Amino acid sequence: MSEKTDKTLDAKIRPLQDRLIVKVLDGEEKTASGLFIPDSAKEKPQQGVVVARGKGKVREDGTVQPLDLNPGDKILFGKYSGTAVKIEGEEFLIMREDDVLGVLQA
Repeated sequence: MSEKTDKTLDAKIRPLQDRLIVKVLDGEEKTASGLFIPDSAKEKPQQGVVVARGKGKVREDGTVQPLDLNPGDKILFGKYSGTAVKIEGEEFLIMREDDVLGVLQA
């Protein structure tokens, strides 16, 4: 994610509590055998990169539990997780940290 996009995103929207803003990574364009997949047949991508995060989940006793995820983390999430939003022509998902299934290691 470019530095310009991060600064623009910060100025436009800030996630609250245990929410994340995720840039969805594009799905595969072709199969392993080399066949191209048309847009109508592609599955919804389930990978993304965290671009912003809230401060953490507020517990019942009023303390804040910080989030485990950081901007730049590449994550896996459920097929129908999050809410799609469009910011300056780019599509993002806003989701809770609980919706994240795992972090992809480099």
